Amino acid sequence: MIPKTFLAAALLFAAGSAFAQTAEPKDTLAAYTDEVVYDENKHKVVTNTFWDNWFISVGGGGQLYFGDHDRQLTLGQWISPAFDVAVGKWFSPEVGVRLMYSGGALRGASQNGAHTLSSPIKGKPWYGYWLTNSRFGFFHVHADVMLNLNNTIAGYKEDRIYTISPYIGLGVMRAYKAPTSTEFAVNAGLFNSFRVAKALDVNLDIRGTIVNDRFDGEFGGRSGEGLLTASVGVTYRFKERGWERPKTVIRHDNRAINDLKDQIEALKAENERLQAALAEGNEAKADTIIQKINVAAPVMITFKIGKSNLARRDRAALGMLAEVISESDPSVVYTITGYADAGTGTPAINERLSRERAEAVYDCLVNEYHVDAERLKVEYKGGVENMFYDDPELSRAAITVGR
Repeated sequence: MIPKTFLAAALLFAAGSAFAQTAEPKDTLAAYTDEVVYDENKHKVVTNTFWDNWFISVGGGGQLYFGDHDRQLTLGQWISPAFDVAVGKWFSPEVGVRLMYSGGALRGASQNGAHTLSSPIKGKPWYGYWLTNSRFGFFHVHADVMLNLNNTIAGYKEDRIYTISPYIGLGVMRAYKAPTSTEFAVNAGLFNSFRVAKALDVNLDIRGTIVNDRFDGEFGGRSGEGLLTASVGVTYRFKERGWERPKTVIRHDNRAINDLKDQIEALKAENERLQAALAEGNEAKADTIIQKINVAAPVMITFKIGKSNLARRDRAALGMLAEVISESDPSVVYTITGYADAGTGTPAINERLSRERAEAVYDCLVNEYHVDAERLKVEYKGGVENMFYDDPELSRAAITVGR
């Protein structure tokens, strides 16, 4: 029988061998990585579904009804409490709609006895005026179209503290105390919002409404009467709230970087062999190995449209190139050539971009990885037609070649 200890050792050895064959080096990148780039235009957002960006508002304040005899009233006799409740939806950061119920009891002066309280107007002679205090309950249901000025002018900003939204609407007003009246009404106002939490705003709503002269039961021959309302309240915004920026997913092929890493590892192995050969005095073998690391393979870095900044993956690739340069023949000079895509931008812009891209690679190699500046040369070609595979992205590049 095979001893148990021998069998266990054999199993462990087999497992270790299998792991060594399947495990990838820790610094090996995935074959492809996705980079998400968001549109920087503040006026562009992704359109949400119908059930997104709904809100509900409630508020209360004061209101003044402008009838036929209101100039005879003091403010205390005239003003009355107001109550509002509304539900609405923003279809975009700029445009929204709401349906509002407004109500309360309006106060005024009556000469013909409509809605009278049978009490004379204080401070006015009773005889000759025959005006009495009046009050009647009413409600106003109206639909409003709202325009967020801040988002329209300055673009969408999720955490903006203050917004102002003018609006205009059409609705129906009804006086439900005899003499009753139901009239169409037009209203307009300013909706001021102050953000206090992600889902909660405090708002000030100032609104003016125009209705038919007969609404209060008095006929003064006017073309219309009005209602001025100011209310303070809160608005709750339901999920999903806000908008996302348009985004583009860019897939990067990391196989070239992984190949470069493999080449570097191979060069390191060759260098170790070189050291061993030198130690043994094998000059011929050393000369042969030195020839293998005279020049590094060309390295290509690509850029986004209109950009010259380096991504982390690009800096990683340049770090590996820097190692090869430092170990290669010191007489070899590496030329960094910048390019831009001729299909986008003006010649002047492409000239600048190609220069900045080459300089970005140069600065990274010299300042971050301490490559000798005398071993680098910078060139730039401006805008070029598609250089590889009819792909404009591959023309927005900086290529480093040793000669």
